[in-house]
Amino acid sequence: MSMLNCKLNKLLRRTMKQSSNILRTVETLTTEVEEQDFSRCRPYSDIPGPKPIPFLGNTWRFIPYIGDFQIQSVDRVSRRLYEEYGDIVKMGGLLGRPDMVFLYDANEIERIFRQEERMPYRPSMPSLNYYKHVLRKEFFKKNAGVIAVHGEDWYNFRSKVQQVMLQPRTARMYVSAIEEASLAFLQRIKKIRDEKNEVPNDFLNEVHKWSLESIARVALDVRLGCLDDDANVETQQLIDAVTTFFKNVGVLELKIPFWKLFNTPTWIQYVNALDTIVSTTSKYTGAALSRIKETGNRDKEPSLLERVLALENDTKLATILSLDLFLVGIDTTSSAVASTLYQLALHPDKQDLVYEEVCSVIPSEQMQLEGRHLDKLKYLKSCIKETLRMYPVVIGNGRCMTKDTIVKGYLVPKGVQVVFQHYVISNLDKYFPRSNEFLPERWLQSDGDGVRHSFASLPFGYGRRMCLGRRFAELEMLIVISKILQRYRIEYHHEKLDYYINPMYTPKGPLNLTFIDR
Repeated sequence: MSMLNCKLNKLLRRTMKQSSNILRTVETLTTEVEEQDFSRCRPYSDIPGPKPIPFLGNTWRFIPYIGDFQIQSVDRVSRRLYEEYGDIVKMGGLLGRPDMVFLYDANEIERIFRQEERMPYRPSMPSLNYYKHVLRKEFFKKNAGVIAVHGEDWYNFRSKVQQVMLQPRTARMYVSAIEEASLAFLQRIKKIRDEKNEVPNDFLNEVHKWSLESIARVALDVRLGCLDDDANVETQQLIDAVTTFFKNVGVLELKIPFWKLFNTPTWIQYVNALDTIVSTTSKYTGAALSRIKETGNRDKEPSLLERVLALENDTKLATILSLDLFLVGIDTTSSAVASTLYQLALHPDKQDLVYEEVCSVIPSEQMQLEGRHLDKLKYLKSCIKETLRMYPVVIGNGRCMTKDTIVKGYLVPKGVQVVFQHYVISNLDKYFPRSNEFLPERWLQSDGDGVRHSFASLPFGYGRRMCLGRRFAELEMLIVISKILQRYRIEYHHEKLDYYINPMYTPKGPLNLTFIDR
């Protein structure tokens, strides 16, 4: 027996040695390939793009009246750059910020995502970074959340909250809470319609109210009453502050950064808006924490705040998570809902198909929604996907290179921001045949011909920095749109609207939809 063990040990050592040699050979070959790639790739300076001018670089292009790029028309600028320069475009010479490389190739985007490291860096937001880490560092300290945060601080925070945020089964536990907010929104639509059943010019703001109400119920188990006739003025102030934050980000990031030298009017508005968001959400969160402490365990579903506290027992971490959800969850989700309703109004044949599906899955308005119902709303999901393909509420995403990287055959240096131009990519025929047509059916085709690349439309991002609230946003959209279509037929009787960035990518002009009782 001992001789057998001896032989087995010798065989094991020999096998391990051979495996080690094979591993070293693979590592060597990989290094050689990388070195060959670096030696063969073209220099960064060869990447095509608009030429910077002395002193002002390319920043002058975003200056009103004299520049040829307008922030609210970044979608057109992005398409123009693609048509003029191709799949990769360098935007260098931006005062106060790193160069940007615009990428219009889904294969390259997939490669970058697949290779991302443990702590990937998104393109920086110097203004929000300064607010969190300098101006209000005493409040945030080491718990600055996930937005405009990188490195170990980001990784530690994300690791603690993503277990709660990204599990589909956790999101499903809040179906009834979101349904309650959606039913309140339906009552609000009924009240604000005129004699022609048309909603007023500020309808998008009403959708913002629904989104805020939904987030508050899920994150804090708080009913804010945003959709009531006597709604607290504080809720509208919070919505206005979030809108101001997003509108001013583009100005502070792309135009000449005078805010770094002195307090510009835009910077003052921006800081005041963030202060309002922080103080208001902290107030809501504080009230929720006090209630949790007083009441303890209850029969009803715990809020996200309670779930995070149960896992981490860290009130500050739970508070900052709530802040992030309010900061980026109101405008994004509500803009996606408004855009989808608009597209369904423009395409009544598609709306009829969704209505038939909703009626078959949820035959009665009194039937309480459950997760199993939502699983069956496949055509509605496809309509949402198609809307976000053609009109993504955030038109680009990206990564800041943490090391020298080959992108599209060019050597892109560490520190450069590579921006994935999803709006342009997802509207190209090579990825989505007949891309200019609203065809939800393409997402249901089994042959894959309607969607030729899974990385050509990524409205929630991808990978380690994928949108933290994705599961809840998808749930909110499905519930509110299904409930609206169950009760109303949506029509639109005005001139067709263009889309623009204000601050999300939304229809330009009043969204005077008509809601006709079924």
